[in-house]
Amino acid sequence: MAVDRLKSRIWVQAQIRICDIANLPAYIVKRGDPDAGAVILQLSRLDGTSHVFSQARQADGTPAWAKASGSDAEGRLADADAQAYIERQRKFDPDIWIVEIEDPERRYTLDAKIV
Repeated sequence: MAVDRLKSRIWVQAQIRICDIANLPAYIVKRGDPDAGAVILQLSRLDGTSHVFSQARQADGTPAWAKASGSDAEGRLADADAQAYIERQRKFDPDIWIVEIEDPERRYTLDAKIV
């Protein structure tokens, strides 16, 4: 069964707009391939920690998010560790999008399941 995929550029633009409406600062840190670039989402808690998620797919092709390993039960990373992870991914995949959202109150909701 084929699963329709939204172009990366459109998905990122939609998330920036959603954050704008919710009064959450959001930034495109790196633009990737406009059609099929993977997305890394950094949710900055503005307390020196972040949650970092990479776009993924479940076995049936439906969208999901993979959590970068964190040092606590919630999966938070120190900002320096989050940046190191993002930089490694950036070197590995030059077509990747990196989006940062400042969300200390945890108002932003992911649009797919965390796997």
